[in-house]
Amino acid sequence: MTVNCKVKFGLGSVLALVLALPCVGQENPLNDAHTAAPPPPATPKDLKPAVIDGDVAARATSANGGAIRVNVDMVLVPVSVTDPMDRLVTGLEKENFQVFDNNQPQTIKSFGTEDAPLSIGIVVDLSGSMQSKFTRSRKALSEFLHTCNPQDEFFVVGFNDRPAILVDYTSDVEDVEARMVMLRPQNRTALIDAMYLGVNKLKTAKWERKALLVISDGGDNRSRYTQGELKRAVRESEVQIYSIGIFDPYAPTEEEQNGPILLSDISTSTGGRLFKVLDMQDLADIAERISEELRDEYVIGYTPSDRKRDGQYRKLKVRLNPPPGLPALMAHSREGYYAPTQ
Repeated sequence: MTVNCKVKFGLGSVLALVLALPCVGQENPLNDAHTAAPPPPATPKDLKPAVIDGDVAARATSANGGAIRVNVDMVLVPVSVTDPMDRLVTGLEKENFQVFDNNQPQTIKSFGTEDAPLSIGIVVDLSGSMQSKFTRSRKALSEFLHTCNPQDEFFVVGFNDRPAILVDYTSDVEDVEARMVMLRPQNRTALIDAMYLGVNKLKTAKWERKALLVISDGGDNRSRYTQGELKRAVRESEVQIYSIGIFDPYAPTEEEQNGPILLSDISTSTGGRLFKVLDMQDLADIAERISEELRDEYVIGYTPSDRKRDGQYRKLKVRLNPPPGLPALMAHSREGYYAPTQ
């Protein structure tokens, strides 16, 4: 067996996609966008995305989002593995994994890796505090887009006071890059609303594998959806969420202090992660690294011992039995899934 640790940075390196835009023009960036409000949650709210301005909207593309997949007989679970230095670990075998469904051990029936096309929602913070971080972040966006599978499709959600679809589904990298140059960060932060919109947008995705990539520098201070409503939507989806936080060292408000907790909780529950940027110089490498992680996942298949089709939420846990000589490794997978109903 050959086990590989892929190195992109040294100790303390971070994983993320960094997406941001340059400061051009003076208009509200969300005034020049397609709008698409998510469906109402359990308690309907009047969430209204930004107003359309015909100039940019007329040029926008109208296009046709690691998930747990449950079919009649089998649950398929994407898993990424890292070592203590946060390097990706490849080359593991089926016997190095254990799967527990509602705390009951399961028999692994299929095992492999997968590099299928992805539908990716990109959620970009356009609030005022992002102004000084856009130039380098935009370069990282380009790096990520150019290292992805040519068949991948993307859409972009921008948010400040309200979220809006800035770029609809497309596989044209140059189209995405060109449409971002008109934007300028300002106003407050409706982070939860934006993630809710992204998760719902991925329901219409072309590909079965779906990911949401979030970049933000602070906590939510404007959303109408609650964190609980967002968590419910994420649980019901097949979306893997990665977040990157460019947090200020001394958060002046309670919302900013809670930002890392919010992003970490949501991302971890889906098998993704939150990573904090400590050095802005690392953003291009981070962008390449997130692309690799999405394509170096193990896919584990098992038939649940509990065959009831009751639609209930089931907790999922993946444990590792590393080969001799390797340090303790960490598996990243979704925390659970809903059983089928028929």
